[in-house]
Amino acid sequence: MLELLRHRTYRRLFTAQVVALVGTGLATVALGLLAYDIAGERASAVLGTALAIKMVAYVTVAPLVDAVAHRLPRRTLLVAADLTRAAVALALPFVTQVWQVYVLILLLQAASAAFTPTFQAALPTVLPDERDYTRALSMSRLAYDLESLFSPALAAGLLSLVSYNWLFAGTTSGFLASAALVVSCVLPKPSPQGGGARGAARRAAFGLRLFRATPRLRALLALDLAVAAAGAMVIVNTVVLVRHDLGRSAGAVSVALAAYGAGSMLVALLLPRVLDRVGDRTVMLPAAFALPVVFTAYGIATLAGPSWPALLGAWCAFGAASSALLTPTGRLLRRSAAPADLPAAFAAQFSLSHACWLLTYPLAGGVAVGVGPEAAGWVLGALALAGALTATLLWPTRDVTRLTHRHPELPPHHPHLAESTGSGHSHPYVIDELHRRWPRAYGAVGR
Repeated sequence: MLELLRHRTYRRLFTAQVVALVGTGLATVALGLLAYDIAGERASAVLGTALAIKMVAYVTVAPLVDAVAHRLPRRTLLVAADLTRAAVALALPFVTQVWQVYVLILLLQAASAAFTPTFQAALPTVLPDERDYTRALSMSRLAYDLESLFSPALAAGLLSLVSYNWLFAGTTSGFLASAALVVSCVLPKPSPQGGGARGAARRAAFGLRLFRATPRLRALLALDLAVAAAGAMVIVNTVVLVRHDLGRSAGAVSVALAAYGAGSMLVALLLPRVLDRVGDRTVMLPAAFALPVVFTAYGIATLAGPSWPALLGAWCAFGAASSALLTPTGRLLRRSAAPADLPAAFAAQFSLSHACWLLTYPLAGGVAVGVGPEAAGWVLGALALAGALTATLLWPTRDVTRLTHRHPELPPHHPHLAESTGSGHSHPYVIDELHRRWPRAYGAVGR
């Protein structure tokens, strides 16, 4: 994968992504501590609401940007998003009211929702070779895992020297560095696409139809819910569990988040070799069931009271299981969409997965404030179990890529039927204009 960094434009884009992610990671730690300073024991509710606002921005803004980004200069859009995020991060240390946090988070995440799909849409044009593009997706996953490990460790080191407000300065620097790197790139122009607003609406609708009609993608959505349940427990409730329940320092919040990142990173490094030998389903379903097991083990371990070793162990296990679920996601999408439809598939995955977080973030915060963080763990664990069970039911055991099927609606001499026999024909099956529903022998759904 590292040989991709010889590509000058990709190297700068990837570096821009990494420094922006580090800045975002510092902001995650700082935001938790800011919420605790403003709201005290109610910090979980503040964080839950703020992160729910983030998900609203992702779910609503990202599809709109994906639909119209082909009309705008990509470099201009990426730089504008980075500068907006830098300005918001610079303002966050000065807030004194909860509502101010909510307004700034909305602006910050709307800009992030514009940046992410635009960045993803630029990669196939920068790396037109499918093999290079596939490896670039793996590099992006690795960047997220590295950030989840490095940013909390960096935050812990900085917090030993300065107050948490200075972490927002690091966030601002990351976004400014990202903008500078994007400015230095020459990005290919998007391919012209017609259709106007109706074309944009069709693209957005196709992504949703792709998920609805493809059994493995319906299962993926259920797995996204399980991941969101574990992630919400970690991101929303860590600061209260560490600072209030355990009485530990601000630096300990970073250590707890780093434990989550360490588990994720370890699995991300080991998983490629595993996936060479076994299928995605074999890896992802056991990982999904591991999440409610970890919730249960943590709940039992803390019945007598908060436990620092139990928290670190559970957070590390959450990171490992979540990485085993998230890393193969790109492989599922590539198997489930034609090359021309990959942008729509990734945009739909981005919106639908964040819709799951939109449910779990406020749930984690609300239950933690109303009953307690431990109760939130039991509720989120039940949700993770529901996601794992649903995915098992939706994902066919016989999940082959190449399916034999027939086209009674097409004329006999249609080009698509050139290699057809009396019993039908076979090819890698994806939902498109000629294949609007899944063959019933393999788990069909309606149009």
